[in-house]
Amino acid sequence: MSRFRGKRKEDYASEGDSEGQAPSKKASKKDSSDESTDDIVVCEISKTRRVTVRNWQGRAVVDIREFYVKDGKQLPGKKGISLTMDQWNVLRDHVEEIEKAVNENS
Repeated sequence: MSRFRGKRKEDYASEGDSEGQAPSKKASKKDSSDESTDDIVVCEISKTRRVTVRNWQGRAVVDIREFYVKDGKQLPGKKGISLTMDQWNVLRDHVEEIEKAVNENS
């Protein structure tokens, strides 16, 4: 019994490519210059962090994210969170409790 369950090179040939080459890779992500500029920057928390409201998959989200500079452009990084409107409303409704906990622990 084999430990690996992935496809072997020979298996790719049976998927319609007579030369035995692997299937084509997924299309690459859009160039960052193609992204829409519909983001509304609500505030900059620091030099590299900001809060934005943007449209993602047809829904408005509150995005709290770190940004980095590449080729003179500020681009969103991986570190961050996008809150749906339901999640944002829950967070907003608990601000007083969060502030109380912060004051107790500082």
